[in-house]
Amino acid sequence: MAASVPTTKYIPHVDHVGSLLRPKDLVEKRTAYHTGECSLAELKSLEDQVVPKMVQLQKDLGLTVINDGEVRRAVYNHGIFESLEGMTAIPDCPFTEFRPYLPFVIMFSAMGIKGFTSSKCTGKLRRTKPVYAHEFVSLKEHVTSEDVPNLKITMCPPTWKYLQHGSEHTYDHAVYENDAEYFGDVVKAYREEIQDLYDLGCRRIQFDDPGFAFLCSNDMITGMESTGEDYDRLVDTLIGVYNAITADWAADLVFSVHTCRGNMKGLHFSEGGYERVAEKLFKTLNVDAFYLEYDTERAGGLEPLRYLPLGKHAVLGLVTTKSGALEDLETIKERVQRAAEIIAHGEPKRTYAEALNQLGISPQCGFASVFEGNPITEEEERQKLALVVEAARQIWG
Repeated sequence: MAASVPTTKYIPHVDHVGSLLRPKDLVEKRTAYHTGECSLAELKSLEDQVVPKMVQLQKDLGLTVINDGEVRRAVYNHGIFESLEGMTAIPDCPFTEFRPYLPFVIMFSAMGIKGFTSSKCTGKLRRTKPVYAHEFVSLKEHVTSEDVPNLKITMCPPTWKYLQHGSEHTYDHAVYENDAEYFGDVVKAYREEIQDLYDLGCRRIQFDDPGFAFLCSNDMITGMESTGEDYDRLVDTLIGVYNAITADWAADLVFSVHTCRGNMKGLHFSEGGYERVAEKLFKTLNVDAFYLEYDTERAGGLEPLRYLPLGKHAVLGLVTTKSGALEDLETIKERVQRAAEIIAHGEPKRTYAEALNQLGISPQCGFASVFEGNPITEEEERQKLALVVEAARQIWG
């Protein structure tokens, strides 16, 4: 029996991914802002009123890791790429400049949509201002000093633009000659941002990256094969970027990655279990925890968890955020038990108790990856969060 790898990092057995439903007045205010009917200051004023309510909701339910519900964002992944010098926004970027086999490109193209909002690197990338500091500083105002180490900031994945557009369309080749040069400046910008957050007291960074789940899609795999793109090389490239960002930080900084198959107003974009990517992802991606979609059959079985190494954690997204139907408590507990059995008999073997301690549960994604939110009520959201808290209490005490 292999020995466990000790860790001093606190990974909760229950959490939520990030975004929470905005109240109706905030949805209306942001809509008015985007149509030019209110100012940024007016929008921010209402956000300032909503954040403490989001914090209180989480504390009332018994969640120990807290964020602001992403209420200051229009879309979950907004922030860093929009803020970097050298990036140019493209409101209607044509799908001819996206990887054609991306699940959301396939879906939107079938709906007759010709493009999607994006941005392109047209100059040397440089971080000239903080990106998420205002979110973290605002969040700190509504918790005690003891809570600060458990505040979480969610981030756009550093590989997102590259996954969308590939080498040809991610950056101007008059600016960067190759991927290595481009990613060198991306890594630098992310590390600068994380350092600023760390100096403010942030100890939890979560990257929300649907790309790793997209790489489990048969449509994407087939599409890559048809264009001659090397699947393993792409996965290695993406993981390498993350590892350059997460290397050599203080021991109390917790990094995690959440991956799902899309979450826009209740829609998903792809299907496919984790088997194709699991071994490389779990064993070589240098993060402390993986937040994994597991609410429906589209995510496949729990068997890929056999690759989870000692010292890393898997937070199972067993409760859907895409509809209000409430899951069965006993079924959740049974699935956690099954996951622990798989991990215990995995690579390397460990005791059932050790395996169980490496697990947590959460909803499978955010409740409002875009600000309009999923087709679910605030009361249903509360019930689902309460359910994962109660399940965790019964499983882990």
